[in-house]
Amino acid sequence: MPAIQNFIKHFSFSSSLLPTTLVLLLLLSLNSHFVHVHSRSPFACDPRNGLTRSLKFCRVSVQIHVRVRDLIGRLTLQEKIRLLVNNAAAVPRLGIQGYEWWSEALHGVSNVGPGTKFGGAFPRATSFPQVITTAASFNQSMWEEIGRVVSDEARAMYNGGMAGLTYWSPNVNIFRDPRWGRGQETPGEDPVLAGKYAASYVRGLQGNAAGNRLKVAACCKHYTAYDLDNWNGVDRYHFNARVSKQDLEDTYDVPFKSCVVEGKVASVMCSYNQVNGKPTCADPDILKNTIRGQWKLNGYIVSDCDSVGVLYDTQHYTDTPEEAAAFTIKAGLDLDCGPFLALHTEGAVKRGLLKEEDVNLALANTITVQMRLGMFDGEPSAQPFGKLGPRDVCTPAHQFLALQAARQGIVLLKNSRPTLPLSTRRHRTVAVIGPNSDATITMIGNYAGVACGYTSPVQGIARYVKTIHLEGCLGVACRGNQQFRAAEAAARQADATVLVMGLDQSIEAEFKDRAGLLLPGLQQELVTRVSRASRGPTILVLMSGGPIDVTFAKNDPRISAILWVGYPGQAGGTAIADVLFGTTNPGGKLPMTWYPQNYLAKVPMTDMGMRANPSRGYPGRTYRFYKGNVVFPFGHGMSYTKFAHNLAIAPKEVSIPLAPSLYAIKNSSVSSNAIRVKHTNCNKLSLGFHVDVKNTGSMDGTHTLLVFSTPPAGKWSASKQLIGFEKIHIAAGSQHSVKINVDVCKHLSVADQFGIRRIPMGEHNLHIGDLKHSISLQATLQEIRT
Repeated sequence: MPAIQNFIKHFSFSSSLLPTTLVLLLLLSLNSHFVHVHSRSPFACDPRNGLTRSLKFCRVSVQIHVRVRDLIGRLTLQEKIRLLVNNAAAVPRLGIQGYEWWSEALHGVSNVGPGTKFGGAFPRATSFPQVITTAASFNQSMWEEIGRVVSDEARAMYNGGMAGLTYWSPNVNIFRDPRWGRGQETPGEDPVLAGKYAASYVRGLQGNAAGNRLKVAACCKHYTAYDLDNWNGVDRYHFNARVSKQDLEDTYDVPFKSCVVEGKVASVMCSYNQVNGKPTCADPDILKNTIRGQWKLNGYIVSDCDSVGVLYDTQHYTDTPEEAAAFTIKAGLDLDCGPFLALHTEGAVKRGLLKEEDVNLALANTITVQMRLGMFDGEPSAQPFGKLGPRDVCTPAHQFLALQAARQGIVLLKNSRPTLPLSTRRHRTVAVIGPNSDATITMIGNYAGVACGYTSPVQGIARYVKTIHLEGCLGVACRGNQQFRAAEAAARQADATVLVMGLDQSIEAEFKDRAGLLLPGLQQELVTRVSRASRGPTILVLMSGGPIDVTFAKNDPRISAILWVGYPGQAGGTAIADVLFGTTNPGGKLPMTWYPQNYLAKVPMTDMGMRANPSRGYPGRTYRFYKGNVVFPFGHGMSYTKFAHNLAIAPKEVSIPLAPSLYAIKNSSVSSNAIRVKHTNCNKLSLGFHVDVKNTGSMDGTHTLLVFSTPPAGKWSASKQLIGFEKIHIAAGSQHSVKINVDVCKHLSVADQFGIRRIPMGEHNLHIGDLKHSISLQATLQEIRT
């Protein structure tokens, strides 16, 4: 009871001067306020309401689908329609309160959506690093743990009446183009990495409660092929993404499928853009047939905010608003973030464009999720997670996890001689210079809330050594050089210089794609001038979501080391300093390719093609298909120690069981020497590899073991594809055995030009750390028993 403790502390010196009765009354008042924070009135089915407690939909012992059917049967059409939008209306006659569906928890509870607000007993929440930074850790268990912590704080705020239970996170779109302003929100450019992140974070958020119950309901967004906000006169509201079936299958849809199938997410959000001429929120092929039909979504489908209005008002996809309402609901949309369906659904029903049963099906999906969350189970405090409150937000453990996530996400890009780690004995005075050197809010990126507190980079470094601090530029735009001479003078006085440069939300953000990849304004000039003046080593620290072309710094011997720290969250300054001084040994790896500036001239942001097309000078995208020069490659990241690998156990030949039907024989294996995945036994076909990893250096370190596959040459295949990864901590001089399982049908298959997944026969080369291993895949006819 912090409030009571503060009260006692404040009055302890003079409590004898206050009447005893007054003290007791004040204590009781504070205590009652504290209790009130922990309890909220039931959303529905209040046991104190004699009118509703006996209704079937309020009986916890009844199966959820029966309760849902009972509730929908009691609603009028008008009541149903007001439940189709994010700010769902109350139904007082049935004891149901209004509900705001829109809350966000991308990397901590956020107040971006109207469903969550900070204040009172909940002034702040733990703000973890931006997703692109956390993805660089390649640590699946940590991703899930962050989700668990975020959902603890979300439930606590719900119990206190400050938040909802439906969170429209994570963003699992592929970071296809380095200019995308929202790439920072994603796990990066690789579909396997993004898919594993999605499933892990969702499992952490939603919990593992028994009986299909949910702790909070997560939402994977934005489905699908959405990765352009506002570029060169084209915005997301007007953009028609022309995507091949091949690229949809093996790139854009992969994280969403993983989210639904493996993560069991409770919601998927459709995007603003069209895909091949159809708005995603009105396309039954991708909503009803794929998400719910093939992938078996157990949850609801929601539009991005005002997407339904956009497809009518901006894209002019339908002639009337009633048609837009009917098209989206019949396509599989269950909930509209925006007012459109509340305004036009009744008209669609009256005109015969939509049946009331279609509305019922949409409501069944949303209400089922609410019931799985316990919102129709009466008193919240009596339910699982009902005791979480203010003391469970911004806890020391939660804040330490935010620090650990920042440490693990930092990537060491360059370390000459080596320069890092710095020594507190030899580098007693450090000049800390740059527009992000004292960053706080910048460190939490976008879709953030109110952080528990901040440690800026200069504050973190000052905990180790004496600092000389100068920003050098007025903001990251860095339009003037007035402070450059002072910055040079500071560098001359110091034993080492740390330049904290990069971007912020004024450069890359939602609805703000980048114009180029270079450091903004005069930042490069500042870095060059300071590095020339510096008496000691110069370290460049880059804060950004997207990649930056820092070829000049990579090639400059005066710049001894480069760190990329992403947007490292509330504890970013501490993490940066810990890496600089060797308290933490960096182990992060880049989750995206860092391209040179001249790459952009060859790839219009509107071109969604992943594969290279030499005939038109198109170089392809991401490490999987692009073969040109890079500044730093995907998966790059150095350590203060060294690791050696030895492949202890690895299969060399694998037989792929083929179904003995004439159709399978005729139509699969003989098609370009590749078998259709659906004609094989994918359930049990897994390869196990044992890799011994030894830390051969003198410092304990965390190692990310990346496993790539190069399939046989063919027009369908990526040149290299990540198929697995493991994060391990190894003490200096020690060895650790790592087991990696490869799902043959999932990770060694490729999509053909029709979007059909096939397993190429022949030699597949696996790259495991610095090792190379070949596996020969051959088809065999044998009976597949199910």
